[in-house]
Amino acid sequence: MRADLAAYRSHLADTRNLSAHTVRAYLGDLVDLGDHLLAHARADFAEADLAALRAWLAAQHARGSERTTLARRATAVRVFYAWLHDHGRVPRDPAAALRSPKPARTLPPTLDRGPTSALFEHLARRVDEASTDHARAIALRDAAIIELLYSSGLRVSELCGLDDRDLDWDRGLVRVLGKGGKERTVPLGRPAANALVAWQRERRHLAESGSPLFVGARGDRIDPRVVRRVVHEALDAVPDAPALGPHGLRHAMATHLLEGGADLRSVQEMLGHASLATTQIYTHVSNERLRAAFEQAHPRA
Repeated sequence: MRADLAAYRSHLADTRNLSAHTVRAYLGDLVDLGDHLLAHARADFAEADLAALRAWLAAQHARGSERTTLARRATAVRVFYAWLHDHGRVPRDPAAALRSPKPARTLPPTLDRGPTSALFEHLARRVDEASTDHARAIALRDAAIIELLYSSGLRVSELCGLDDRDLDWDRGLVRVLGKGGKERTVPLGRPAANALVAWQRERRHLAESGSPLFVGARGDRIDPRVVRRVVHEALDAVPDAPALGPHGLRHAMATHLLEGGADLRSVQEMLGHASLATTQIYTHVSNERLRAAFEQAHPRA
């Protein structure tokens, strides 16, 4: 066992040109595995099977290792056993089927209702404080972008691809071309509609004509990078607002809809999710907020 580890150390340091820190981390994982095999399976590396390797990972998990750490250790073991097998040091590779634990699905950060209101108040002030026609047009465009992202839960690519003809003013709807070329129709809130009307009145200061709904400072279709910058800068100006991009407004829209009583299927259709499971993460966000409110307010929480 020690001879295997010594040879592998040389391989990592010399052949793969890894840093000393990475080599120490990998070797530490393998030493721990070797100790576990001797103590629990009475086996060395050559005698271990897949069940023994899985038992070692389970023991690591029981000791409090995070999923990211477990995934790194599983990778270290797979690479080690592949090397052992390639060099004839083990008759078979039991780690080939060793799977890394899936990383925990993190809840997306979202925007509370207070900062959401403050965001739109900030956008209105920007319009009022604009000193030139060009600056006013930019401020109105930015306000319309953020209103539409939050109102209709659009992805940034979907927003940038919108044309004037995609707006159904009579019915208050927006036609969106989503992932995979799938088309859907989503509601357009009244504040967003008003912001779009105001933007279109002043749009001539950026572009004389053309079909894109939103344009950049030179009159071309707006670039996603510009939209991201617009959202980041607007949220930076709002106290207590998290650092979010356009997708954060989509998260906020979904979370606020569910908190307001919207059913999950309707939110799924609005967001254009192919799977309901993707939408369900927003129920976890809402449940966490509900739990926090309960613990803060209930005398016997």
